[in-house]
Amino acid sequence: MALVNPAIVTVGESTSGTSTPTTVASSATSVTILAANSNRKGGTIWNDSTATLFLEFGATATTSAFTAKLYAGGYYEIPFHYTGVISGIWSAANGNALVRELT
Repeated sequence: MALVNPAIVTVGESTSGTSTPTTVASSATSVTILAANSNRKGGTIWNDSTATLFLEFGATATTSAFTAKLYAGGYYEIPFHYTGVISGIWSAANGNALVRELT
Protein backbone atom coordinates (compact mmCIF):
# COMPACT_ATOMS: atom_id res chain seq x y z
CA MET A 1 0.00 0.00 0.00
CA ALA A 2 1.41 3.38 -0.99
CA LEU A 3 1.71 6.24 1.47
CA VAL A 4 0.10 9.43 0.25
CA ASN A 5 0.38 12.87 1.80
CA PRO A 6 -2.17 15.09 0.08
CA ALA A 7 -1.27 18.20 2.07
CA ILE A 8 1.67 20.31 0.97
CA VAL A 9 3.02 22.53 3.69
CA THR A 10 5.18 25.54 2.95
CA VAL A 11 7.38 26.72 5.79
CA GLY A 12 8.66 30.29 5.68
CA GLU A 13 11.73 31.29 7.61
CA SER A 14 11.39 34.41 9.72
CA THR A 15 14.24 36.81 9.00
CA SER A 16 15.22 40.22 10.28
CA GLY A 17 17.13 43.01 8.64
CA THR A 18 16.96 45.54 11.47
CA SER A 19 18.50 45.53 14.93
CA THR A 20 17.51 48.30 17.34
CA PRO A 21 19.92 48.70 20.28
CA THR A 22 18.81 50.07 23.65
CA THR A 23 20.36 50.28 27.09
CA VAL A 24 18.24 49.84 30.22
CA ALA A 25 19.69 51.03 33.53
CA SER A 26 19.63 48.43 36.30
CA SER A 27 17.04 48.82 39.01
CA ALA A 28 16.10 47.11 42.27
CA THR A 29 12.44 47.58 41.25
CA SER A 30 10.78 46.11 38.17
CA VAL A 31 11.43 47.98 34.90
CA THR A 32 10.50 47.41 31.26
CA ILE A 33 13.34 45.82 29.30
CA LEU A 34 11.36 45.66 26.04
CA ALA A 35 7.87 46.95 25.32
CA ALA A 36 5.43 44.69 23.51
CA ASN A 37 6.04 44.82 19.76
CA SER A 38 3.99 42.75 17.28
CA ASN A 39 6.76 43.28 14.68
CA ARG A 40 9.50 41.71 16.83
CA LYS A 41 11.18 38.69 15.26
CA GLY A 42 13.74 38.13 17.99
CA GLY A 43 16.16 39.81 20.29
CA THR A 44 19.02 39.53 22.74
CA ILE A 45 19.66 40.77 26.26
CA TRP A 46 23.10 40.99 27.86
CA ASN A 47 23.39 41.63 31.59
CA ASP A 48 26.21 44.18 31.75
CA SER A 49 26.09 44.31 35.54
CA THR A 50 27.75 42.60 38.50
CA ALA A 51 24.26 41.88 39.89
CA THR A 52 21.84 39.13 38.83
CA LEU A 53 19.08 40.15 36.39
CA PHE A 54 15.71 38.41 36.67
CA LEU A 55 13.69 38.57 33.42
CA GLU A 56 9.92 38.09 33.21
CA PHE A 57 7.64 37.71 30.18
CA GLY A 58 5.05 40.14 31.49
CA ALA A 59 4.67 43.53 33.09
CA THR A 60 6.29 42.86 36.46
CA ALA A 61 9.44 40.93 37.31
CA THR A 62 10.32 39.83 40.82
CA THR A 63 13.26 37.93 42.26
CA SER A 64 10.92 35.04 43.10
CA ALA A 65 8.71 34.93 39.96
CA PHE A 66 10.68 35.17 36.73
CA THR A 67 11.23 33.55 33.32
CA ALA A 68 15.03 33.61 33.22
CA LYS A 69 17.87 34.42 35.62
CA LEU A 70 20.94 36.11 34.12
CA TYR A 71 24.02 36.19 36.28
CA ALA A 72 26.63 38.94 35.82
CA GLY A 73 27.72 38.95 32.18
CA GLY A 74 24.86 36.61 31.21
CA TYR A 75 23.32 36.54 27.72
CA TYR A 76 19.75 35.66 26.73
CA GLU A 77 18.02 35.18 23.38
CA ILE A 78 14.32 35.95 23.27
CA PRO A 79 12.37 32.88 22.14
CA PHE A 80 11.13 32.68 18.57
CA HIS A 81 8.03 34.83 17.98
CA TYR A 82 7.60 36.17 21.55
CA THR A 83 6.27 39.71 21.02
CA GLY A 84 4.99 40.62 24.49
CA VAL A 85 6.47 42.90 27.13
CA ILE A 86 9.65 41.81 28.93
CA SER A 87 10.41 43.23 32.35
CA GLY A 88 13.41 42.87 34.62
CA ILE A 89 14.68 43.45 38.11
CA TRP A 90 18.27 43.23 39.41
CA SER A 91 19.43 41.91 42.77
CA ALA A 92 21.26 45.26 43.15
CA ALA A 93 21.21 48.41 41.04
CA ASN A 94 24.49 48.66 39.14
CA GLY A 95 25.22 48.41 35.43
CA ASN A 96 22.79 47.97 32.55
CA ALA A 97 20.99 45.58 30.27
CA LEU A 98 22.21 45.86 26.68
CA VAL A 99 19.25 44.99 24.49
CA ARG A 100 18.92 44.31 20.75
CA GLU A 101 15.44 43.99 19.26
CA LEU A 102 15.23 42.37 15.83
CA THR A 103 12.38 43.51 13.59
